[in-house]
Amino acid sequence: MHVDYLDHMGTDLTVVNAARVSFDNESEELEDKDRKLIKYLADHEHWSPFAHPQISLRVKAPIFVARQLAKHQVGFAWNEVSRRYVSSKPEYYWPYKWRKKADNAKQGSSDEEYQSKDIGLSEDHLKKLHSLYYQMILEGCSPEQARMVLPQATYTEWIWTGSLLAYSRMCKLRLDNHTQRETQEVAQMISDIIKPLFPVSWDKLND
Repeated sequence: MHVDYLDHMGTDLTVVNAARVSFDNESEELEDKDRKLIKYLADHEHWSPFAHPQISLRVKAPIFVARQLAKHQVGFAWNEVSRRYVSSKPEYYWPYKWRKKADNAKQGSSDEEYQSKDIGLSEDHLKKLHSLYYQMILEGCSPEQARMVLPQATYTEWIWTGSLLAYSRMCKLRLDNHTQRETQEVAQMISDIIKPLFPVSWDKLND
């Protein structure tokens, strides 16, 4: 899994000036009073100024992670690689450790490692599905139907553009300990990219 920076628009000053326009004022450089304003906006939930800066990223993650993140739609645009048109070699996510089910039904997994002599069978099954997919493509099956045999562990990629506010809300939810570990990892990668772009705003939004 990985996240690549593509582009962004704005700085912490963009947030400041979006707020100051109410009084027909503008700051040319970020000063201490502007940092205090950003803190005030976040503390008092004046969200709209944080919706002006935009960030574009390219994300690569397994389908089961992508589908969790795709639930965040407000303030985002999402364009994904489509296996309806692409039949290039699929890649698969394989965890470095399998986790046991948590005792709490609301928590998907525990920290305890799951071990079974049948784990190897899962990897064999993955290879068989991979071979079946290619066989179907070679025999003339349409990619839009052949993709049905691919598992949720298959990697997908998408370009994700969103506002600073939208990414902040997503990261707050997906960095929570109740979120699936793999999704937390992607959210952390995203946070690590955005923080140096908007250091003051990101810090105050995620307090």
